[in-house]
Amino acid sequence: MTKNSFGPQGWTPARIGSLSGKTYLITGTTSGAGYEATKILLSKGANVVMLNRNPKKSDHAVQILKQEFGPDTAVSSITLDLASLDSVRVAAEQILMQVAHIDALICNAAIAQVPKQTFTVDGFESQLGVNHYGHFLLCGLLFERIEASSGRIVIVGSNGYKMGLKRIKFEDLNYNDNYTAWASYAQSKLAQMVFGYELQRRIKAANKTTQVYVCHPGASRTSLIDKNGGTVTKLLWKVLSIFAQSAEKGSWPEVMCATEQSLKPATYYGPTRFEMVGPVGECPLEDFALDKTIATKLWAISEKKTSLDWSPTLVTDGRRD
Repeated sequence: MTKNSFGPQGWTPARIGSLSGKTYLITGTTSGAGYEATKILLSKGANVVMLNRNPKKSDHAVQILKQEFGPDTAVSSITLDLASLDSVRVAAEQILMQVAHIDALICNAAIAQVPKQTFTVDGFESQLGVNHYGHFLLCGLLFERIEASSGRIVIVGSNGYKMGLKRIKFEDLNYNDNYTAWASYAQSKLAQMVFGYELQRRIKAANKTTQVYVCHPGASRTSLIDKNGGTVTKLLWKVLSIFAQSAEKGSWPEVMCATEQSLKPATYYGPTRFEMVGPVGECPLEDFALDKTIATKLWAISEKKTSLDWSPTLVTDGRRD
């Protein structure tokens, strides 16, 4: 096991100083790791904008948080449905009007283990559409604001990325042939991670300042599988969750990636004990997640699917890198 650069206890929120004046955007914050990350950031004095698809749940979460941290707590919400590219575009416009400074965008929201093949309104396999395409578009639309803030983009991946084909199924992205919940989920998380590492490379080549980090929550007790998984998967998770950590600890890697100053590119952060629980630090990363050929192809397809051209923002000296 690699020695943890944060010591034997790993990274903890105790390392965070005051975040007064800083603004964080987080997708998927009405429960689970996203909600816990919001609480940690608010406790340090940050402003948090919650991006959720259900406005009623968002409003309720805001009310609960203001009861806990005080009526003047800087927490708000904007409706964002990652399963709809139009919703992402509308939300991005609203964010750009309301949020002048973005210290970090945390791409936390996800769906997992969808038992039967379903599609987003734009025709994407639901897990690939929500987990990857929706976040790809959101990051692209907000990139200039994040760059102007010298901010960060945090991609919340999953160890599921290495449980499927261990590649992007370019010949059948929607898994029309032989759909399985595990394989399609694994592809969606791999796509997110490949995108994150490719974005790191493009930012460096373009001499930009935005930092991008990739992490995972490990095995955490959240409602992710309960919301989407099939009967067998839910039963299996009830057994395995006995050994899982809390949603709060599951949020630590994404909070670390949004706030910690000593992080590295091309690195995968999360719980280090069997990559499931325990001290947060650097985790092993499979080479295929860093494959530049796959990344270049995925980037081009993602731009086409989302009708987004990032080239105007990722340039230096007037040329695309």
